[in-house]
Amino acid sequence: MISSTSLGTLPVFVKDGKVILVDQRHIPEKLDYFDATRLDDMCYAIREMVVRGAPSIGVAAALGLASEASTIAQALKQNDANQQEEFFCRLGKAKQKLDETRPTAVNLHWATNLVFEKAKGLSLTCESAQAIAKELFIFAESLIIEHANIHKKLGDLGATLVGKRASVMTHCNTGPLATCGWGSAFGVIKSAHMQGSDLTVYVNETRPRQQGARLTTWELLQEGIQPILVTDSMAGYLMAQGKVDFVFVGADRIAANGDTANKIGTYSLAVLAHYHKVPFYVCAPLSSIDSKIASGAEIVIEERDASEVTIIGGKSIAPAGTQAYNPAFDVTPANLISGIICEAGILREPFTKAIAQLQFK
Repeated sequence: MISSTSLGTLPVFVKDGKVILVDQRHIPEKLDYFDATRLDDMCYAIREMVVRGAPSIGVAAALGLASEASTIAQALKQNDANQQEEFFCRLGKAKQKLDETRPTAVNLHWATNLVFEKAKGLSLTCESAQAIAKELFIFAESLIIEHANIHKKLGDLGATLVGKRASVMTHCNTGPLATCGWGSAFGVIKSAHMQGSDLTVYVNETRPRQQGARLTTWELLQEGIQPILVTDSMAGYLMAQGKVDFVFVGADRIAANGDTANKIGTYSLAVLAHYHKVPFYVCAPLSSIDSKIASGAEIVIEERDASEVTIIGGKSIAPAGTQAYNPAFDVTPANLISGIICEAGILREPFTKAIAQLQFK
């Protein structure tokens, strides 16, 4: 249905008017697709991690809301005087439903806000809800390539740090599957590789859902980069042996002071990097920065089902009745971060000042 492009395997695309997702739950065993055209199916896909990675969730949610706008518009009478009022009432409820699927990744809310505000702008020039919905879907689809271009720029900027030869470590999955093209932390690695850097890439397994083991290794091999897979608990040992020159990670939400929420295990990695004096970089688009919150203390951390910890590949790894705790993210304080790589440049401390000077869309 879709082939790998120069941007990598795109996790969301439009085919014959339908919103199609790559089902990331099944990689690397097989490449399956999921029809998320209906609002309920998109909500399920985001909640159950058919689509994952903050930027990809955002693009998927934008297309999900735009697709629902078409469904709402088709159900309304074209000549009804209250048509637009009813359209926006229903669209607002659809937006809320999408926003509630996952609480931590700010890109989700950024994208649905962007689409909703675009719809309000279109209402000033479009005569009907049907016309608004048509233009809205075109706008949402354009975010796919926009995100890919943003991450390409981010990756190229980050690659300037790496040099001709380096050993890097990354956590979770930040490739095209997670970012809707190119990659964030993965994008830095990809850009450096394409520019001729001789890289050793350590990939943290990333418990409990193994996004590093399943997805990052798969994407690196597609790029001709040989990954070295390690368990999360090996990171400190590798740093102590002097085998890690840089750590590059992604972000699900960055506060105004630079505190960063990312996949669980990122904070531990940052502490280890700080102790061993290994540069630790967060790589994320501007849409991952939430300048409305002062610090990471305000970030809501999603807690997922305990079965993700106790069951791997459908098989239990713990005795029956074992309780488990499963926060999906943790927060890395800004003082452990060497820099934040985004499409606007490489931000340095003081992050509060650097972020305040950014221009947001």
